[in-house]
Amino acid sequence: MRRRTQGRVRDIDVRRLLDAYPRIFFACHTRHVRDPETGGELSAHQASILDHLDEVDAMSMTSLAEHMGVTVATMSLAIDRLEHRGYVRRDRDPRDGRRVRLRVTKAGARLRDAKSVLDPIRVEQVLNQLSAADRAAALRGLALLARAANDHMRSTAKRKPS
Repeated sequence: MRRRTQGRVRDIDVRRLLDAYPRIFFACHTRHVRDPETGGELSAHQASILDHLDEVDAMSMTSLAEHMGVTVATMSLAIDRLEHRGYVRRDRDPRDGRRVRLRVTKAGARLRDAKSVLDPIRVEQVLNQLSAADRAAALRGLALLARAANDHMRSTAKRKPS
């Protein structure tokens, strides 16, 4: 049954996906990010800070805090921890010595690039709950959804004005 109503799920298949996806994500998402070289762990929040920093283009502490919705003091504490572990570098702005410029270090970039939204071990544990036939069917279904998502993104990108 398909309905077009504002604010309500219009299609039973959409509702089924909306119900299933959060359960899959919650069971399998990465709770901590492990450094592939040192084995050290960061929280998902600390790892998300690394996602916002670049090795070349610096970002101010204020801009990063605003973007992530926290105070400068809170961000400063998080940066202290990341800097202590060698993942972030602070430099003074040469034009304004009061401003701090943040960059991710090579170690931070390595960690950022190695992380995944889903924890492979948790994914394996979930997949192991399925019979071989159900596992194959689930993976075929996910592959079809991924292909449809890619097709949708490509078609949406073509419609956007340059």
